[in-house]
Amino acid sequence: MMDSRIFLAGAFVVPLGMLLACVWPRALDRMLFCLPFAPMPALAAVFIVADDSQLLMGSTRLHLSFALDLPGALLLGAAALLWIASGAYAQPYLRSRPNQGRFVVCWLMTLTGCIGVFLAADMVGFYFLLALMTLGACGLVIYRETPRAWRAGAIYIGLGLLAESLLLTAFVMLAAQIPGDSLLIRDAAAALPISPHRDLILALLIAGFGMKAGLVPFHFWMPLAYRAAPTPASAVLSGAVVKASVLGMIRFLPFESAIAGWGTVLAAAGLFSAIYGVVIGITQRNPKVVLAYSSVSQMGFMVAVLGMGMIAGDGRAALATAFYATNHILVKGALFLSVGVIAATGRKYLWPTLLPTALIAFGLGGLPLTGGGLAKLVVDGPLGDGTANKIATVSAVGTTVLMLQFLRSLRNSMSHDPEAKAAAALVVPWLAIAAGSIIMPWTLLMAIPRGTLPDPLAPAMVWKALWPVLVGAALAIALWQRARWLERMPQGEIMVAESRTAKGAAACGSAVERMDRALRSWPVAGVSLLILVIALGAAVLVR
Repeated sequence: MMDSRIFLAGAFVVPLGMLLACVWPRALDRMLFCLPFAPMPALAAVFIVADDSQLLMGSTRLHLSFALDLPGALLLGAAALLWIASGAYAQPYLRSRPNQGRFVVCWLMTLTGCIGVFLAADMVGFYFLLALMTLGACGLVIYRETPRAWRAGAIYIGLGLLAESLLLTAFVMLAAQIPGDSLLIRDAAAALPISPHRDLILALLIAGFGMKAGLVPFHFWMPLAYRAAPTPASAVLSGAVVKASVLGMIRFLPFESAIAGWGTVLAAAGLFSAIYGVVIGITQRNPKVVLAYSSVSQMGFMVAVLGMGMIAGDGRAALATAFYATNHILVKGALFLSVGVIAATGRKYLWPTLLPTALIAFGLGGLPLTGGGLAKLVVDGPLGDGTANKIATVSAVGTTVLMLQFLRSLRNSMSHDPEAKAAAALVVPWLAIAAGSIIMPWTLLMAIPRGTLPDPLAPAMVWKALWPVLVGAALAIALWQRARWLERMPQGEIMVAESRTAKGAAACGSAVERMDRALRSWPVAGVSLLILVIALGAAVLVR
C-alpha cells in the first residue's frame, strides 16, 4: 500500500518539482530535454496504484486527497503517453526557436495541473489544479506572441476563468450540502441528487464543464487556441487538457440517479455540438483549425453519451465515455503532431507519411477495426437505439467528411522542397502515439468480460461501422467536385466572425447571432453540405 501511495504522489510531485526547479536558470536551460520524463511516473502509477489507494497531503484541518479510479486511470494512462510523445516532439520542434524557457515553464504548469486533475479526489484540489492547468495552457497559447496568439490567449483565459467561477460556485454549494466536513468529490456527487439546490448546482456544473469542453456556443476558443499554439502544445491541449472537462462531468454528475430533464439538456447540447463542429469545420482550410472543429464535434459526442446516461440513470455511460475519451486523446494528439511532420515533408516522401495519418483519421469516424471503431462500439449501448443513436450516426458520416477535408488541407501544407524529409526526432514520437491509438483500445477491449459487448469482428458489426465511413467518403468526393464553390469562402472568415462574437458574449444573445452570421457566410457548397447532412439524417431517422 505504501509503495502504491508513493507512485500516486510521484505522478504529480515529479512534474511539480521540475516546475519549481525552473527558478534556477541552469536547470531551466536543460529542462526542455527532460520534458518526456515528467509524465513517466504518472504512467507508472496507472499500472501500480491500487483502486482503493488514497493519498492525503496537508494538515488534518485542510488536506488534499488523491486517488485513481477506473475512468481516471484510463484517461491518465492515455494522457501520460501523449505528454511523453509530445515532450519528445517539442525538443526538435523548438530547437531553434526563442523563449524556450517560457515554453517549458508553461508546459510543466499545464502538465502538473492536468495530471493533478485526473488524480484529485476532493473539490479543493480539483479546483486549484484545474486553475493551474488553465494558466499554463494560456501561456502555451500565447507563446508565439503574435496578435492572433494574444487574442486567442485572452479569449482562452477569459472563458476559462468564467468557467472556473461557475464551478467554484457549484463546489461551494455542494460543500454546504455534504454531511460533516468532507470535501471529497464522491460525497459531493452523492449529495447532489437530494440537494434542495440540485437544479442550480447542475446548471452551474454543466455550464462550467461545458465551457471547458467547448460545447456550442462556448466553443469559439478552440479554433483560436489550437491554431495559435505551437504544434506539440496543440496536441496536448486538444488531446489531454480538454479531457479534464469530461472527467469532471463523470465525477460530479449523478449518473446513478435518473435525472431526465438535465440529461436531455446535456444530450441535446452535445449532439448539436457534434453536428455543428462538422458542418463548420468542413469550410476551413487550415489543418489545425479543421482539427479544432473536429474536437468541438467529438467533445459534443462524449457529452451526449453522458447526457443519455443521466436520462437512463446508467452509470455505465461514464465508463463508456472514458473509454471513448481515451481513444480520442491518442488519435487527436497523433493528428496534431502529423501537422508538423507533414509541414517538414516534401512531395517525394509525402504518401508514406500521409497514409498512417489517413488510417487514424478514418478511425475517428469509426472505421472498423481501428481504435475509433472500437470506441464507438463501446458507447453504442448508452446511446440506445433511439434518436440520439441515429444523430450519432449522422455525426460519424460528417466526421469522415471532416477528416477527408483535414487530409486535403494537410496535403496542401507540405514543404515546398520536394526532397524535404521530416527529422526522425519528429517522426518517431508521432508514429509512436499513432500506433498507440490503434493498439491501446484493443488492449483495453481484452479486459472487458466476453459477452459484454458485441463482437467487433462480426460481419454485421463491421458493416454497421463501415457504411457511415463510406457514405462520408462519397459526400466528400461530391463536395470536392465543386471545389470552386468552397474556394469562395476566405480562409478564417468563420474565425473572424466567432472572434467578434466572443467579444460580444458578455452582452448575451451572441450564440444565435454567431450561428446566423456563420450560416450566411457559407458558400453554396457549405449550404449543400448542410442539406445533404439533414437529408441523410432524415433518411436514417425514418429507417
